[in-house]
Amino acid sequence: MKKIVLSIAFFGSIFSMNAQALNEVKLNIFNTIVNQSVEVGYEHFIDRDQSVGVDLMINDRFSYWSESGKSGKLKKFNTNSIAVNYNFHFGGRSGEHASGMYVSPFLKYRFGDYEKDINGGANRLEVDMNSFIIGVGMGYKIVKNDAFVIAPFVNIGRNFSQEVTDEFSGIEFNAGINLGFRF
Repeated sequence: MKKIVLSIAFFGSIFSMNAQALNEVKLNIFNTIVNQSVEVGYEHFIDRDQSVGVDLMINDRFSYWSESGKSGKLKKFNTNSIAVNYNFHFGGRSGEHASGMYVSPFLKYRFGDYEKDINGGANRLEVDMNSFIIGVGMGYKIVKNDAFVIAPFVNIGRNFSQEVTDEFSGIEFNAGINLGFRF
């Protein structure tokens, strides 16, 4: 009986510790609509104004580079990426967690390739898109009832792959609107 009570108390304390932690899941709805890519993220708050996060981008493209063009030539991105970030929030009222302006340095790793037709479609160029990207983002979080989050943002990053920068710019921009839920 004593072991059962101690076990319940132990698991109850673990549950109550997790209930005090604040987490956020989010989806970049803007890029899903514009780029047909899926960008989902998770943030864990380590303080009222700080969090660490991870983002997964499926069908990640270089900035807003289009797969279709006026020429009708094939341009195909087969890339995904993962990013880790640290977020520092500057706003919010007393008693609220992380709302208002924020700054977010990040490290991103993109993997996959890019193909395009060259010489009038007679040949194909394939670019290895595996690369590290270091950057910083900023945005504004609007939080309703400390649960629902809307967060427009913009990022700028530097790509460190010579093969990628030979085909594209070494600097890339990303923007979006995250819709999220805190728990």
